[in-house]
Amino acid sequence: MMRNTLHLLCKTLVASRKFLSLQSFKINVLKNAAGCRACDLWKNATQTVFGEGPSPAKIMFVGEQPGDQEEGAGRPFVGPAGRLLDRALEEAGIGRSKVYVTNVVKHFKWAAAEGGKRRIHKKPRGLEIQACRPWIEAEIRIVRPQVLVCLGATAAQALLGKRLRVRTQRGQFVSSELAPYATATVHPSSILRAQDDAARQAQMAAFVKDLKKTAKLLRSKQES
Repeated sequence: MMRNTLHLLCKTLVASRKFLSLQSFKINVLKNAAGCRACDLWKNATQTVFGEGPSPAKIMFVGEQPGDQEEGAGRPFVGPAGRLLDRALEEAGIGRSKVYVTNVVKHFKWAAAEGGKRRIHKKPRGLEIQACRPWIEAEIRIVRPQVLVCLGATAAQALLGKRLRVRTQRGQFVSSELAPYATATVHPSSILRAQDDAARQAQMAAFVKDLKKTAKLLRSKQES
């Protein structure tokens, strides 16, 4: 019942975009998302974490969910994975201030570490991802990206289809109703989990290579 009401609310918000300024529309979406109860993740969360960046933006990066530091700050990609993303963007020649970053899930899903206070990331379930679907769709309508880049399998399969496999299709552009161009690559957190420095450097180089394909695409569109 809650999910149906939420989807109806989002449809109303999207329809209102025709009559509201971009800023007013965004404020409306953020205000309603802050009180979202469409799944149980809000019960152990301190706040929703929406995206950040210009709107419209040429590139929109979408990850899985905010982490511990992101929930505390109320901003996406400000923890270790976010700092690695910043480095990769710089190496790929993409300005972080010119892209929009967000997640398919707006609350941090976690479990308490055994014998400590540290909060450990837990992968969101399909129902939790679906509950947040109206919010990411509203963000896409706000940002209107030319290229949608999904970071990791959760975001890729949520937005580009369950058949997409990041391992074999990373860096490839696929058709999508959400943006003129869409692609997927690994989530930067996976690079942080590499078994050693050599593996981490190799994975970072592959990640930057994927990002450079997006940068090259946008340059070719500007020149044509």
